[in-house]
Amino acid sequence: MGFKDIGLPFGELLGLASAIKAAGATLYLEVVSLDEESERRSGQAAVDLGVDILMGGTRPNVVLPIIAGRNIQYYPFPGKIVGHPSKLDGTIETIVDSARQLAAIDGVSGLDLLAYRFNGDVEALMTRVCEAVEKPVVVAGSIDSPERMAAVVRSGAAGFTIGTAAFNGAFSGSSNLRLEIEKEIDVLMRIKADAGDIALSPLTSG
Repeated sequence: MGFKDIGLPFGELLGLASAIKAAGATLYLEVVSLDEESERRSGQAAVDLGVDILMGGTRPNVVLPIIAGRNIQYYPFPGKIVGHPSKLDGTIETIVDSARQLAAIDGVSGLDLLAYRFNGDVEALMTRVCEAVEKPVVVAGSIDSPERMAAVVRSGAAGFTIGTAAFNGAFSGSSNLRLEIEKEIDVLMRIKADAGDIALSPLTSG
């Protein structure tokens, strides 16, 4: 479970982080802003919050020295990220090349792929990136239907995040977050059972 690096005041993020850790969950922090200074702040926030996994951002050279020695896994974005909400720019080839370069960096634990923010063949992109690197790929952004969830599973991704879709009740039609998450898990298990593989787990972030 996790949250983005903007929104709540930092003191409240500390409380939320403590509650997530106390519940025994893995704690994720997702970088939203993409300028160098904000990534530096996000790296420091990851340290101060005691997160397990830091996701997003595009500057390993800025973030890795900050989290060095802190037992924090780091999953940056491959490709060119533009605008808010974030879009993934470029071609499949340029994004795959970026993924290879990032995955080759010591200290990069995996990749955070904004696949459904790409204006192209999304399933081909996911599959190509997953095939191109040996480190885990997490798909983030706009996983809001069983069809998209199934495409992520077929691609070979290690996981995916659901944030806004969960709060909007995209799978259950309910405003009850617990019911929505239970429905998402049920849909995922059915997809995995149909595929003969039940290893992948959703990474739910808000």
